[in-house]
Amino acid sequence: MTIDRVPQKHYPKVDIGRRGMALGIDFLGVWLLSSVFGSGEIGIQVVQILVFAIAWAITRVVVVYNNQGQSLGRWAFDMKLLEVQDGQVVGRIPDLQSLLKREAIICFGALLISIALGNIIRNPTAIVLVIPLAIDCGAALSDTQMRQALHDRVSGTMIVSSRRGYSLDIKIKRLVEKTRRNVRK
Repeated sequence: MTIDRVPQKHYPKVDIGRRGMALGIDFLGVWLLSSVFGSGEIGIQVVQILVFAIAWAITRVVVVYNNQGQSLGRWAFDMKLLEVQDGQVVGRIPDLQSLLKREAIICFGALLISIALGNIIRNPTAIVLVIPLAIDCGAALSDTQMRQALHDRVSGTMIVSSRRGYSLDIKIKRLVEKTRRNVRK
C-alpha cells in the first residue's frame, strides 16, 4: 500500500500592481467617507480616525467574509483572499480572526497614509507616514514564491486570481490600446 499525494489545486498568484490598485480602490472609498468627518484643522482628527477604522473593518473584513474573499477593490481586479496552511493555499476564505488580524495591520498603515494626506500641504514631512505600509507591502516584492506581504504572513493568507469579478485592469488595458490605435490614425 502506497501513500498517494493528492495534487494541490493551482491558484495563480497576483502581481503587485494589481494588488496595489485593488488596495487603492478600497482605501479611496474609505478615505473619502472618513474625510467628510474631518474638521479641516491641522493634526490628527479623532472622529475621522474612528470613522476610517470602522469603515475599513466593514469594507475589508465584513464584506470579504461574506463575499467569497473579495472586497470591492479585489472584485474590480479579479482577486480573492484565501487561507494558507503549511505553505499551501487552502481553497477557503480565512476565518474572522485571521481577517481581523490581517486588516488591523493594513488598517494601521492605511490610516497613517490618510493622516499624511490630510496634513501633507501644511507639513511636508508627513510623507514619512507612508513608510510602515511600504515596508509591509514591500515584503511581497522579496517573496517571489508566494508573494505574501507581512500582513499575509502574520495572518496566514494569500491573494490569488479569481474568475469572478469586473476585470477592471483588462478593461483599462483595452481602452488604452483602443485610444493608442485611434491616435495613430
